[in-house]
Amino acid sequence: METAFAGVKVLDLSRLLPGPFCSMLLADFGADVIKIEDPDGGDYIRWWPPFLGKNSGFHVVLNRNKRSLTLNLKKPEGKEIFKRLAATADVVLEGFRPGVMDRLGLGYETLRAINPRLVYCAITGYGAEGPRAQQAGHDINYLALNGVLSYSGRQGNPTLSGVQVADLGGGALYAAFSIATALFARERLGQGQHIDLAMADGALTWHCLRWGKYLADGIVPGQGDDFLNHGFACYNLYATQDGRTMSLGALEPQFWQRFCRTVGRPDWDTPAYFEPGPHQQELHDRVAELFCSRTLAEWTALFEGVDCCCEPVLNLDEVMADEQTRQRQMVVDMLHQTWGTYRQLGIAPKLSLTPGTIRSHAPELGEHTVEILAGIGVEAAAQARLKGEGVI
Repeated sequence: METAFAGVKVLDLSRLLPGPFCSMLLADFGADVIKIEDPDGGDYIRWWPPFLGKNSGFHVVLNRNKRSLTLNLKKPEGKEIFKRLAATADVVLEGFRPGVMDRLGLGYETLRAINPRLVYCAITGYGAEGPRAQQAGHDINYLALNGVLSYSGRQGNPTLSGVQVADLGGGALYAAFSIATALFARERLGQGQHIDLAMADGALTWHCLRWGKYLADGIVPGQGDDFLNHGFACYNLYATQDGRTMSLGALEPQFWQRFCRTVGRPDWDTPAYFEPGPHQQELHDRVAELFCSRTLAEWTALFEGVDCCCEPVLNLDEVMADEQTRQRQMVVDMLHQTWGTYRQLGIAPKLSLTPGTIRSHAPELGEHTVEILAGIGVEAAAQARLKGEGVI
Protein backbone atom coordinates (compact mmCIF):
# COMPACT_ATOMS: atom_id res chain seq x y z
CA MET A 1 0.00 0.00 0.00
CA GLU A 2 0.97 3.63 -0.52
CA THR A 3 2.22 5.51 2.53
CA ALA A 4 0.94 8.92 3.56
CA PHE A 5 4.37 10.61 3.66
CA ALA A 6 5.97 8.74 0.75
CA GLY A 7 8.63 10.97 -0.83
CA VAL A 8 8.88 13.28 2.20
CA LYS A 9 12.46 13.66 3.43
CA VAL A 10 13.04 14.71 7.05
CA LEU A 11 16.40 15.81 8.44
CA ASP A 12 16.14 15.09 12.16
CA LEU A 13 18.70 16.76 14.40
CA SER A 14 16.76 16.15 17.61
CA ARG A 15 17.81 13.97 20.55
CA LEU A 16 16.31 12.17 23.53
CA LEU A 17 12.47 12.03 23.54
CA PRO A 18 10.30 14.83 22.04
CA GLY A 19 11.89 15.19 18.59
CA PRO A 20 12.64 11.49 18.04
CA PHE A 21 9.05 10.53 18.96
CA CYS A 22 7.78 13.12 16.48
CA SER A 23 10.04 11.88 13.67
CA MET A 24 9.12 8.28 14.52
CA LEU A 25 5.48 9.12 13.82
CA LEU A 26 6.43 10.63 10.46
CA ALA A 27 8.66 7.65 9.64
CA ASP A 28 5.93 5.17 10.54
CA PHE A 29 3.79 6.71 7.82
CA GLY A 30 6.46 6.60 5.15
CA ALA A 31 8.71 9.64 5.57
CA ASP A 32 12.41 9.10 4.89
CA VAL A 33 13.78 10.28 8.24
CA ILE A 34 17.52 10.83 8.30
CA LYS A 35 18.68 10.94 11.90
CA ILE A 36 21.70 13.25 11.85
CA GLU A 37 24.00 12.54 14.79
CA ASP A 38 27.34 13.76 16.03
CA PRO A 39 30.08 11.23 15.14
CA ASP A 40 31.23 11.24 18.76
CA GLY A 41 28.45 9.25 20.42
CA GLY A 42 25.34 10.41 18.60
CA ASP A 43 21.99 10.81 20.32
CA TYR A 44 22.53 10.60 24.08
CA ILE A 45 19.62 8.22 24.48
CA ARG A 46 21.56 5.52 22.63
CA TRP A 47 23.66 4.97 25.74
CA TRP A 48 21.00 4.94 28.44
CA PRO A 49 20.68 1.51 30.08
CA PRO A 50 19.14 -1.01 30.02
CA PHE A 51 20.30 -2.39 26.68
CA LEU A 52 18.89 -4.61 23.99
CA GLY A 53 22.04 -6.06 22.48
CA LYS A 54 24.40 -3.08 22.25
CA ASN A 55 21.59 -0.54 21.98
CA SER A 56 19.52 1.22 24.59
CA GLY A 57 15.96 -0.04 24.78
CA PHE A 58 14.85 3.60 24.59
CA HIS A 59 16.67 4.05 21.29
CA VAL A 60 15.23 0.82 19.88
CA VAL A 61 11.65 1.99 20.45
CA LEU A 62 12.04 5.65 19.44
CA ASN A 63 14.15 5.38 16.30
CA ARG A 64 12.65 2.60 14.20
CA ASN A 65 12.11 3.23 10.49
CA LYS A 66 14.92 5.82 10.38
CA ARG A 67 18.35 6.06 8.78
CA SER A 68 21.39 7.31 10.70
CA LEU A 69 23.97 9.72 9.29
CA THR A 70 26.90 10.92 11.38
CA LEU A 71 27.80 14.54 10.68
CA ASN A 72 29.80 17.10 12.64
CA LEU A 73 27.95 20.38 12.15
CA LYS A 74 30.77 22.35 13.76
CA LYS A 75 33.07 21.52 10.84
CA PRO A 76 32.78 23.65 7.68
CA GLU A 77 32.42 20.61 5.43
CA GLY A 78 29.79 19.21 7.80
CA LYS A 79 27.78 22.39 7.40
CA GLU A 80 28.07 22.22 3.62
CA ILE A 81 26.90 18.62 3.53
CA PHE A 82 23.91 19.54 5.69
CA LYS A 83 23.04 22.41 3.34
CA ARG A 84 23.20 20.04 0.36
CA LEU A 85 20.84 17.68 2.12
CA ALA A 86 18.53 20.54 3.10
CA ALA A 87 18.35 21.72 -0.49
CA THR A 88 16.21 18.69 -1.36
CA ALA A 89 14.64 18.03 2.05
CA ASP A 90 11.04 18.71 2.99
CA VAL A 91 11.47 19.04 6.75
CA VAL A 92 14.17 19.98 9.23
CA LEU A 93 13.44 19.05 12.84
CA GLU A 94 15.63 20.22 15.71
CA GLY A 95 15.46 20.50 19.48
CA PHE A 96 18.28 22.89 20.37
CA ARG A 97 17.87 26.01 22.47
CA PRO A 98 16.85 29.10 20.47
CA GLY A 99 19.74 30.56 18.47
CA VAL A 100 21.96 27.47 18.34
CA MET A 101 21.24 26.71 14.68
CA ASP A 102 21.74 30.38 13.74
CA ARG A 103 25.15 30.36 15.43
CA LEU A 104 26.02 27.26 13.41
CA GLY A 105 25.07 29.14 10.25
CA LEU A 106 22.21 26.71 9.64
CA GLY A 107 19.19 28.63 10.92
CA TYR A 108 15.83 28.87 9.20
CA GLU A 109 16.55 32.00 7.16
CA THR A 110 19.77 30.49 5.81
CA LEU A 111 18.08 27.23 4.88
CA ARG A 112 15.00 28.95 3.45
CA ALA A 113 17.25 30.85 1.04
CA ILE A 114 18.48 27.47 -0.19
CA ASN A 115 15.08 25.76 -0.18
CA PRO A 116 11.98 28.00 0.06
CA ARG A 117 9.70 24.95 0.34
CA LEU A 118 11.40 23.74 3.51
CA VAL A 119 9.32 23.21 6.65
CA TYR A 120 11.51 23.94 9.67
CA CYS A 121 10.29 22.80 13.10
CA ALA A 122 12.10 23.85 16.27
CA ILE A 123 10.99 22.13 19.49
CA THR A 124 12.12 24.00 22.60
CA GLY A 125 11.17 24.12 26.24
CA TYR A 126 9.77 27.65 26.39
CA GLY A 127 9.78 28.94 22.82
CA ALA A 128 11.88 31.38 20.82
CA GLU A 129 11.11 34.43 22.94
CA GLY A 130 10.09 35.36 26.46
CA PRO A 131 12.04 35.52 29.75
CA ARG A 132 12.52 31.75 29.85
CA ALA A 133 13.55 31.26 26.22
CA GLN A 134 17.16 30.32 27.08
CA GLN A 135 16.30 28.49 30.30
CA ALA A 136 16.98 24.77 30.65
CA GLY A 137 14.06 22.56 31.54
CA HIS A 138 12.53 19.10 31.57
CA ASP A 139 9.02 17.71 31.56
CA ILE A 140 8.61 18.21 35.30
CA ASN A 141 9.54 21.91 35.02
CA TYR A 142 7.19 22.65 32.11
CA LEU A 143 4.29 21.03 33.98
CA ALA A 144 5.18 22.90 37.15
CA LEU A 145 5.40 26.31 35.51
CA ASN A 146 2.26 25.95 33.41
CA GLY A 147 0.13 24.83 36.34
CA VAL A 148 -0.62 21.22 35.45
CA LEU A 149 1.07 19.92 38.61
CA SER A 150 -0.87 22.34 40.80
CA TYR A 151 -3.98 20.18 40.70
CA SER A 152 -2.52 16.78 39.84
CA GLY A 153 -2.68 14.13 42.56
CA ARG A 154 -4.40 14.14 45.93
CA GLN A 155 -4.61 17.06 48.32
CA GLY A 156 -1.21 18.10 49.61
CA ASN A 157 0.59 15.63 47.39
CA PRO A 158 1.35 16.78 43.82
CA THR A 159 1.92 13.76 41.59
CA LEU A 160 3.93 13.16 38.45
CA SER A 161 2.37 11.20 35.63
CA GLY A 162 4.04 7.94 34.66
CA VAL A 163 4.56 9.32 31.15
CA GLN A 164 6.03 12.63 29.99
CA VAL A 165 3.00 14.82 29.29
CA ALA A 166 4.84 17.95 28.13
CA ASP A 167 7.55 16.14 26.17
CA LEU A 168 5.13 13.88 24.31
CA GLY A 169 1.76 15.63 24.41
CA GLY A 170 2.96 19.22 24.41
CA GLY A 171 5.98 18.67 22.17
CA ALA A 172 6.17 15.56 20.00
CA LEU A 173 2.50 15.22 19.05
CA TYR A 174 2.08 18.93 18.40
CA ALA A 175 5.26 18.90 16.33
CA ALA A 176 4.03 16.04 14.15
CA PHE A 177 0.67 17.75 13.72
CA SER A 178 2.34 21.08 12.93
CA ILE A 179 4.67 19.54 10.37
CA ALA A 180 1.78 17.76 8.65
CA THR A 181 -0.18 21.04 8.70
CA ALA A 182 2.73 22.98 7.19
CA LEU A 183 3.21 20.36 4.46
CA PHE A 184 -0.49 20.55 3.66
CA ALA A 185 -0.33 24.36 3.53
CA ARG A 186 2.71 24.16 1.26
CA GLU A 187 0.62 22.41 -1.38
CA ARG A 188 -1.60 25.51 -1.55
CA LEU A 189 0.92 28.28 -0.89
CA GLY A 190 3.98 26.82 -2.60
CA GLN A 191 6.36 27.57 0.24
CA GLY A 192 7.43 26.17 3.57
CA GLN A 193 7.45 27.90 6.93
CA HIS A 194 9.01 28.03 10.38
CA ILE A 195 7.38 26.28 13.36
CA ASP A 196 8.22 27.61 16.82
CA LEU A 197 6.94 24.96 19.22
CA ALA A 198 7.40 25.24 22.99
CA MET A 199 6.66 22.14 25.06
CA ALA A 200 5.44 24.36 27.90
CA ASP A 201 2.98 26.04 25.52
CA GLY A 202 1.74 22.74 24.16
CA ALA A 203 1.12 21.27 27.60
CA LEU A 204 -0.64 24.49 28.67
CA THR A 205 -3.41 23.74 26.17
CA TRP A 206 -4.08 20.46 28.00
CA HIS A 207 -5.74 22.61 30.66
CA CYS A 208 -8.74 22.97 28.32
CA LEU A 209 -11.38 21.49 30.67
CA ARG A 210 -10.10 23.11 33.89
CA TRP A 211 -9.49 26.39 32.06
CA GLY A 212 -13.11 26.42 30.93
CA LYS A 213 -14.32 25.74 34.46
CA TYR A 214 -12.06 28.46 35.86
CA LEU A 215 -13.40 30.97 33.33
CA ALA A 216 -16.92 30.14 34.43
CA ASP A 217 -16.58 29.97 38.22
CA GLY A 218 -13.36 31.90 38.92
CA ILE A 219 -12.11 29.24 41.34
CA VAL A 220 -8.42 28.39 41.05
CA PRO A 221 -8.12 24.58 40.59
CA GLY A 222 -6.51 22.53 43.33
CA GLN A 223 -5.77 18.91 44.10
CA GLY A 224 -8.78 16.69 44.70
CA ASP A 225 -11.26 19.49 44.00
CA ASP A 226 -13.02 18.10 40.96
CA PHE A 227 -14.68 14.97 39.65
CA LEU A 228 -11.68 14.14 37.42
CA ASN A 229 -8.86 14.50 39.95
CA HIS A 230 -9.74 12.42 43.02
CA GLY A 231 -12.55 14.73 44.17
CA PHE A 232 -15.43 12.31 43.55
CA ALA A 233 -15.85 8.72 44.70
CA CYS A 234 -17.31 7.62 41.35
CA TYR A 235 -14.08 8.52 39.50
CA ASN A 236 -11.11 7.31 41.50
CA LEU A 237 -8.51 4.64 42.16
CA TYR A 238 -9.02 1.97 44.80
CA ALA A 239 -6.64 -0.51 46.44
CA THR A 240 -7.62 -4.18 46.42
CA GLN A 241 -7.08 -6.87 49.03
CA ASP A 242 -3.87 -8.05 47.35
CA GLY A 243 -2.29 -4.60 47.04
CA ARG A 244 -3.30 -4.00 43.43
CA THR A 245 -5.52 -1.18 42.15
CA MET A 246 -8.89 -0.90 40.41
CA SER A 247 -9.95 2.14 38.38
CA LEU A 248 -13.52 3.35 38.66
CA GLY A 249 -14.83 5.86 36.12
CA ALA A 250 -18.60 5.64 36.63
CA LEU A 251 -19.35 9.30 35.94
CA GLU A 252 -22.63 8.92 34.09
CA PRO A 253 -25.78 7.88 36.03
CA GLN A 254 -26.23 4.63 34.13
CA PHE A 255 -22.67 3.53 34.86
CA TRP A 256 -22.88 4.44 38.54
CA GLN A 257 -26.19 2.60 38.85
CA ARG A 258 -24.74 -0.57 37.31
CA PHE A 259 -21.68 -0.36 39.53
CA CYS A 260 -23.80 -0.01 42.69
CA ARG A 261 -26.06 -2.91 41.73
CA THR A 262 -23.13 -5.14 40.80
CA VAL A 263 -21.42 -4.64 44.17
CA GLY A 264 -24.69 -5.04 46.06
CA ARG A 265 -24.97 -1.44 47.23
CA PRO A 266 -28.03 0.04 45.48
CA ASP A 267 -28.34 2.46 48.41
CA TRP A 268 -25.33 4.37 47.06
CA ASP A 269 -27.25 5.18 43.88
CA THR A 270 -28.54 8.65 44.73
CA PRO A 271 -28.15 12.01 42.92
CA ALA A 272 -25.62 13.04 45.57
CA TYR A 273 -23.00 10.75 44.02
CA PHE A 274 -22.33 13.48 41.43
CA GLU A 275 -22.59 16.50 43.68
CA PRO A 276 -19.57 18.15 45.34
CA GLY A 277 -19.34 18.31 49.08
CA PRO A 278 -17.95 16.64 52.20
CA HIS A 279 -20.16 13.60 51.62
CA GLN A 280 -17.85 12.63 48.75
CA GLN A 281 -15.09 11.71 51.21
CA GLU A 282 -17.51 9.55 53.19
CA LEU A 283 -18.66 7.79 50.03
CA HIS A 284 -15.05 7.37 48.91
CA ASP A 285 -14.14 5.71 52.20
CA ARG A 286 -17.03 3.26 51.87
CA VAL A 287 -16.10 2.36 48.30
CA ALA A 288 -12.45 2.00 49.34
CA GLU A 289 -13.43 -0.36 52.15
CA LEU A 290 -15.46 -2.42 49.69
CA PHE A 291 -12.61 -2.77 47.18
CA CYS A 292 -10.26 -3.92 49.95
CA SER A 293 -12.48 -6.93 50.53
CA ARG A 294 -11.48 -8.77 47.32
CA THR A 295 -8.45 -9.32 45.13
CA LEU A 296 -7.85 -7.71 41.76
CA ALA A 297 -8.64 -10.99 39.99
CA GLU A 298 -11.91 -11.34 41.88
CA TRP A 299 -13.01 -7.81 41.04
CA THR A 300 -11.99 -8.25 37.42
CA ALA A 301 -14.07 -11.40 37.18
CA LEU A 302 -17.06 -9.74 38.85
CA PHE A 303 -17.07 -6.77 36.46
CA GLU A 304 -16.45 -8.79 33.30
CA GLY A 305 -19.29 -7.95 30.93
CA VAL A 306 -20.65 -5.21 33.23
CA ASP A 307 -20.73 -1.90 31.37
CA CYS A 308 -19.84 0.44 34.23
CA CYS A 309 -16.28 1.67 33.55
CA CYS A 310 -14.57 -0.33 36.29
CA GLU A 311 -11.26 -1.84 35.17
CA PRO A 312 -8.05 -3.22 36.72
CA VAL A 313 -4.84 -1.19 36.68
CA LEU A 314 -2.56 -3.41 34.59
CA ASN A 315 1.22 -3.43 34.72
CA LEU A 316 3.22 -3.18 31.51
CA ASP A 317 3.80 -6.92 31.22
CA GLU A 318 0.05 -7.53 31.53
CA VAL A 319 -0.65 -4.86 28.94
CA MET A 320 1.63 -6.59 26.43
CA ALA A 321 -0.28 -9.85 26.91
CA ASP A 322 -3.72 -8.23 26.89
CA GLU A 323 -5.99 -9.49 24.12
CA GLN A 324 -7.16 -5.98 23.23
CA THR A 325 -3.56 -4.83 22.82
CA ARG A 326 -2.75 -7.85 20.66
CA GLN A 327 -5.81 -7.59 18.42
CA ARG A 328 -5.14 -3.91 17.86
CA GLN A 329 -1.53 -4.81 16.95
CA MET A 330 -0.22 -2.36 19.53
CA VAL A 331 2.53 -4.83 20.41
CA VAL A 332 4.44 -6.22 17.44
CA ASP A 333 6.90 -9.12 17.55
CA MET A 334 10.21 -8.25 15.87
CA LEU A 335 13.37 -10.16 15.00
CA HIS A 336 16.78 -8.50 14.66
CA GLN A 337 19.78 -10.31 13.24
CA THR A 338 21.93 -9.53 16.29
CA TRP A 339 19.55 -8.40 19.06
CA GLY A 340 17.28 -11.39 18.57
CA THR A 341 13.54 -11.26 19.21
CA TYR A 342 11.90 -8.32 20.91
CA ARG A 343 8.53 -6.62 21.10
CA GLN A 344 7.99 -3.22 19.55
CA LEU A 345 5.19 -0.73 20.18
CA GLY A 346 2.60 -0.75 17.42
CA ILE A 347 1.17 2.16 15.43
CA ALA A 348 -1.87 3.80 17.01
CA PRO A 349 -3.76 5.45 14.10
CA LYS A 350 -5.23 2.81 11.79
CA LEU A 351 -5.52 4.44 8.35
CA SER A 352 -7.46 2.35 5.82
CA LEU A 353 -5.74 3.57 2.63
CA THR A 354 -2.27 4.65 3.80
CA PRO A 355 -1.54 2.69 6.98
CA GLY A 356 1.65 3.08 8.95
CA THR A 357 4.21 0.28 8.85
CA ILE A 358 7.28 -0.81 10.80
CA ARG A 359 9.80 -1.38 8.03
CA SER A 360 13.14 -1.34 9.82
CA HIS A 361 14.79 -1.50 13.23
CA ALA A 362 16.39 1.46 14.97
CA PRO A 363 19.69 2.14 13.16
CA GLU A 364 23.19 1.72 14.49
CA LEU A 365 25.11 4.97 14.86
CA GLY A 366 26.03 6.14 11.35
CA GLU A 367 24.69 2.94 9.78
CA HIS A 368 23.50 4.74 6.62
CA THR A 369 26.21 7.38 6.29
CA VAL A 370 27.79 5.81 3.22
CA GLU A 371 24.55 5.42 1.26
CA ILE A 372 23.19 8.85 2.18
CA LEU A 373 26.39 10.67 1.20
CA ALA A 374 26.70 8.62 -1.96
CA GLY A 375 23.16 9.75 -2.76
CA ILE A 376 24.30 13.39 -2.91
CA GLY A 377 27.44 12.58 -4.90
CA VAL A 378 30.09 12.24 -2.18
CA GLU A 379 32.43 9.54 -3.49
CA ALA A 380 34.11 6.84 -1.42
CA ALA A 381 37.54 8.52 -1.38
CA ALA A 382 36.02 11.77 -0.18
CA GLN A 383 34.04 9.93 2.49
CA ALA A 384 37.22 8.27 3.75
CA ARG A 385 38.87 11.68 4.04
CA LEU A 386 35.85 13.16 5.83
CA LYS A 387 35.85 10.31 8.29
CA GLY A 388 39.54 10.80 9.01
CA GLU A 389 38.93 14.50 9.65
CA GLY A 390 36.06 13.84 12.04
CA VAL A 391 33.41 15.35 9.76
CA ILE A 392 31.45 12.08 9.58
